[in-house]
Amino acid sequence: MFKKDTIKLGISPIAWTNDDMPELGKENTFEQCISEMALAGFVGSEVGNKYPRDTQVLKKALGLRHLEIASAWFSSFVTTKPLQETVDAFIPHRDFLYEMGAKAIVVSEQGHSIQGLIDVPLFQEKPVFTEEEWNRLANGLNYLGELAKEKDMRIVYHHHMGTGVQTTAEIDRLMEMTDPEFVYLLFDTGHLVFSGENPMHILEKHMSRIKHVHLKDIRQEVVDRVKAENISFLQAVKEGVFTVPGDGVIHFAPIFTFLAEQGYEGWFVVEAEQDPAKANPFEYAVRARRFIRETAGI
Repeated sequence: MFKKDTIKLGISPIAWTNDDMPELGKENTFEQCISEMALAGFVGSEVGNKYPRDTQVLKKALGLRHLEIASAWFSSFVTTKPLQETVDAFIPHRDFLYEMGAKAIVVSEQGHSIQGLIDVPLFQEKPVFTEEEWNRLANGLNYLGELAKEKDMRIVYHHHMGTGVQTTAEIDRLMEMTDPEFVYLLFDTGHLVFSGENPMHILEKHMSRIKHVHLKDIRQEVVDRVKAENISFLQAVKEGVFTVPGDGVIHFAPIFTFLAEQGYEGWFVVEAEQDPAKANPFEYAVRARRFIRETAGI
């Protein structure tokens, strides 16, 4: 399906230790996490809070396990704070990833975000940007993209539940307002289907901008309860709304087929945050790796 050596398979450490809720998986060490990633058959990782920030220390630990860094999350606040504050935080983050050999920087606008608020209903209180905030977002992202390009890197925007860029219409607007030379898109299967969007529509409309892929599945019964009971994003995660590809309701075969036909190259990163006390991270990593091999042929 995919041409040989065009896809790298990574997995996020958030299944072992949740950065937003550190009590989930607090007992799991960095060394255990990356060892189990490698043992499960992955070749890369994104960066979690337990990862050393000393690049030499991190390179050694990953190198022993034949792992690379695919990317790392960056929170921007260009809609609610002076742009310079985001820029001052972005540059050292960019330089860290550059030293680690990563090409993509995952950016998500956290101005007005409710994704980290444990008691705020996810669907009922979703933020909506004003016209001025949309302009600030587009201009700010274009500038971050220019800064990334200085290092031959690119920013990939992460549409995300509980933020101002979640729905199809919001993704469309962001892509229309930003410069395709500087701002690219992260395609996340789980966040799209959780929100009620059609992932194939996003693929077909924005394929030229998609330069990073997160693979996660969802449990529809949990989504239904989130809506009915006014549950927050973090509570939804605790309840198991996300799971690894092949364990939920998303049909991945047409997604993989389309990406292969369009010649996608780069990372597929399994990112399925669950409570590790309920969903053993290593077991689910092995399950995800097997499913991707059987369904995508990689």
